[in-house]
Amino acid sequence: MSEPVVVQGTAVASPYDHGTTSAEVQSGGAPSGDFTKGSKQEVRCRDPIFALLLYANVGAICGVVAAYGTSAFEKAFGDTNSTVDWAPYLYAAAVTGVFSLVLAAIMFLVMMKIPQFMIKTSLIFVVILSGVWCAIAFIGGNIIGGIIGAVFFLLMMCYARAVWSRIPFATENLITAMTAVKKNCGVVFCSYFFLALAFGWSILWTIALVGIWDETITCEQVGNVNQCSQPNYGILFGMFVSYFFTHQVIQNTIHVVVAGVVGTWWFAPDEASSCCSAGICDSMKRALTTSFGSICFGSLIVAIIQALRALANSARANDDGNAILVCIAECILQCLASIVEYFNKWAFIYVGLYGYSYLEAGKNVFSLFKNRGWEAIVADDLVSNTLFFVSVVVGGLAGAVGLILSKTTDWFDQAASNGQAASFTLGFIIGLVLTSIAMSAIASAVNAVIVLFAEAPAEFEENHPERSQKMRETWRATYPGCM
Repeated sequence: MSEPVVVQGTAVASPYDHGTTSAEVQSGGAPSGDFTKGSKQEVRCRDPIFALLLYANVGAICGVVAAYGTSAFEKAFGDTNSTVDWAPYLYAAAVTGVFSLVLAAIMFLVMMKIPQFMIKTSLIFVVILSGVWCAIAFIGGNIIGGIIGAVFFLLMMCYARAVWSRIPFATENLITAMTAVKKNCGVVFCSYFFLALAFGWSILWTIALVGIWDETITCEQVGNVNQCSQPNYGILFGMFVSYFFTHQVIQNTIHVVVAGVVGTWWFAPDEASSCCSAGICDSMKRALTTSFGSICFGSLIVAIIQALRALANSARANDDGNAILVCIAECILQCLASIVEYFNKWAFIYVGLYGYSYLEAGKNVFSLFKNRGWEAIVADDLVSNTLFFVSVVVGGLAGAVGLILSKTTDWFDQAASNGQAASFTLGFIIGLVLTSIAMSAIASAVNAVIVLFAEAPAEFEENHPERSQKMRETWRATYPGCM
């Protein structure tokens, strides 16, 4: 791959039209290449038909719940004679949840202090993890699994060696992103709000599914076996699309919100420098109004692929069709979903920054990767590994707290020998989920920084000279031929 091109020049007016003035870009600035730089789009609703589809989807599920779901749900889950006492689990969830939130905040400060050490540690952690997988497979007598693990272990070692020199630049990306999030910490609370929304949607959809299942599936006792009719795969597909569609929209909305906030901080820091800054409010407003259709457009594509994969998985579980073909189809669909999700991650950065439609944002993504593809992927992957590592660490510590609770309180006495395992698992899941949500805001901010550093280095130099200098220095150190 050819070395990135560095362009010297003078900044043009900010695409946010916040009145930023021109500033000379010093030699060795961010590569610009053949970018068609983004510009703020006129204020109007983008891709509105897809927003209407989402509203229709939510309305349809609410209608199903009202018509069929409530009675069926009560019949399925309304057993008042249950011997399970859920109170201890709620107590443990509350304690480990508070612990996880506090520890996540502490880990944020730790990453601000020693970001490069955290990135290196997480990269080594991934390599060790692949090696452990290989060793466990061989010890367990799984030769094929061990060989595959060994291949992955060697690949991860080669990858670590190849990207090690790029860690300083990824570190500066991470620091810049965390600085923007720290200045606008309200985006983290927005993430938790959307988590609650996703949880509520999951409950609503589950009630609707139980209602439809009760109406369409008939069961009868044949001897000692309870035999049920085959599910209607057309209805099942529709329900899967409905579920994944809304979840993708919720997930991607916070991604767009964070991108918009980082963009405002980049171009007009005075408007994005507090917990409830104008940048957060404006970005949230754009994401839920003018850009909402674009979010729904990209989300629907992923939802359809995920629904097809879930359908294939259901068919395999029910032994419907050729098992090998179904397994191959499921694998292909998983790969497609991963590719589209990764593409969407970058497309929604442009939606959040400039208000593009989904297809227009996609064109900018191709331009980004044409000019800075490998560098963008490496920086994104190194930071993603770090955030995952932090989430696992917090999850493990929260699980340890749950284990301590099971030994020092009488909450799990009724759970017999499973109390310790249940408390650890509960704590680990809660810690992992809550920390992952907080870290997702940082991950979105990192992606926005990668795009903005490529497109608007002059504005960065003008508004954040110290951060800009450090990023340019690490860029020159990574690519000395660009000086």
